[in-house]
Amino acid sequence: MTKASRRTFLKGAATAVGAALTSRRSLGKMAPSVARTRLSQFGYGDVELLEGPMREQFQANHAFFLSLSEDAMLKPYRSKAGMPDPGEVMGGWYNWSKDFDPPANMTGYIPGHSFGQYLSSLARAYAATGDRATKAKVERLVRGLGEAISPNFYRDYPLPSYTSDKVTCGLIDAYAFVGDKMARSVLEEATDAVLPRLPDKALTRSEMRALPHPNIAWTWDESYTLPENLFLAWKRMGDRRYLKMAQRYLMDKQYFDPLAEGDNILAGKHAYSHLNAFNSAAQAWLVLGSEKHLRAAKNGFEFVRTTQSFATGGWGPNETFCAPGSGVLGQSLTQTHASFETPCGSYGHFKIARYLMRITGDSRYGDSMEQVLYNTILGALPIQPDGHSYYYSDYNNHGAKVYYPEKWPCCSGTFPQITADYGISSYFHDGRGVYVNLYVPSRLNWKQGTARVALEQVTNYPYSRETSLLVKSDRAETFTVHLRVPEWAGAGTRIAVNGKTAVTAPQPGQFVAIRRQWKDGDRIEVEFDMPNRLLPVDPQHPDLVAPMAGPLCLFALDPQQPRWTRAQLLSARPSGSRTWTAQGATGASTFRSFPDLQSEKYRLYHQIEA
Repeated sequence: MTKASRRTFLKGAATAVGAALTSRRSLGKMAPSVARTRLSQFGYGDVELLEGPMREQFQANHAFFLSLSEDAMLKPYRSKAGMPDPGEVMGGWYNWSKDFDPPANMTGYIPGHSFGQYLSSLARAYAATGDRATKAKVERLVRGLGEAISPNFYRDYPLPSYTSDKVTCGLIDAYAFVGDKMARSVLEEATDAVLPRLPDKALTRSEMRALPHPNIAWTWDESYTLPENLFLAWKRMGDRRYLKMAQRYLMDKQYFDPLAEGDNILAGKHAYSHLNAFNSAAQAWLVLGSEKHLRAAKNGFEFVRTTQSFATGGWGPNETFCAPGSGVLGQSLTQTHASFETPCGSYGHFKIARYLMRITGDSRYGDSMEQVLYNTILGALPIQPDGHSYYYSDYNNHGAKVYYPEKWPCCSGTFPQITADYGISSYFHDGRGVYVNLYVPSRLNWKQGTARVALEQVTNYPYSRETSLLVKSDRAETFTVHLRVPEWAGAGTRIAVNGKTAVTAPQPGQFVAIRRQWKDGDRIEVEFDMPNRLLPVDPQHPDLVAPMAGPLCLFALDPQQPRWTRAQLLSARPSGSRTWTAQGATGASTFRSFPDLQSEKYRLYHQIEA
């Protein structure tokens, strides 16, 4: 089939799905959002990560996917289009395989599924760095995908919504962040190709199980996550078709309506995809001004934060939300090593926390991002050259870091996306100034009034109590610097400007504002009071606790001591730059933070005695 005939076929198939979805009327400009947010997001290029673990992770992922074979990435699409398909078979989940026999054999599970995520991460990396080689690779991948779009790709494909969502994300990011205009027409064709395979509305997993299907894998599709990127496609490209599709796939009756009314219906649902659906609800508020969807997103995220989360901020043992009051979180510590789907869960968590922080200005969403950052994703093992990836954080009483057995799983796609997003997660702004959300080595550049301002942050937080922010400006300018003071911060937290106390007794759990005329060379110094704490795993296991030092969970190395007293665990003190020591009944134990764990066995939760 020629390229022209394929395009004709695709348009005809899409038309058969319904005229309401296939309207090509374009507005000719980027569509505006309906709702206004309290805070705004900086651009990727406005924040530069400086030397530290976040920059190291970002650069490693950027380099990895910049060097990944383009022929190998495009192979699943070319083969189904009947085109020459040079390049290696990446294997694992990524390529078509006759061995696919779920759940016994997941080889060939979702061919090409993460292509859009790899494309997205490269587009965001270009926006952050301006690297020309990255831009050129994004443009080649978009062109290659456009040439390989085929009506055959989604035939007998178990998860069309899932993969289409990621393709959409990659193409709208290439369009917005690289300026690749071809991405618009490629998205049109990619949407035409998948439309005949999509359901008429978002389906729950139980609804999909009730339909005829050749295998259980066909019941795992995630049409309920589609709206977020479709709303973004509408805003960035102005084609009303994507707006109509986004509205059509909002799963209101079964999900957002009860969440909006405060009904916690999360129990038993697939954890990552249903949290990720909160981002669709947030976009429904941003685009449509729907208060119902905003309530659903806020309530749903609060349910996760307060009834589903471990001390790390992770959630979803065995990828499933627990029934509140069931004690399942505590029980999972002896029943599974699959405690938290880390790159995917962290990516979705950061997204919804950013949305809700922008909408509400509430610093507690930043606290949640910080908790997940230092206790989950910063400890993820790097992707291996053969595609083996880190997937689950393990909070089992006999925990260890291991790679997922299948190559190129979903977490290989979300890992480079979240690390590319580190910069835009660190700072926000409004018309009056800047909000410092994460205390990370970084440099922020922006224009405030008539001044060009930079805020350079030097810190070893949270392994050190101090962070310093240096103002660089080409002229004096009055604005406000808002500093997030975490809920856990103690009464001894101090904030000074140029050596003088600027805020007396800063209130934990909010942004503290410092408004003044700032000039070049001004310096803000923050010293956090980081008290030790013990967090129970859930209300049903009040004496099964995780030790905390500030935002950090402390993991015991090669744990031998089965029980502690509260006083013993709370006595953990730094014994080096990245270790803590506590004296137990049978001797001293060493603790480390999650990013500092390597191949050793560890334990997070401990049974305490009175």
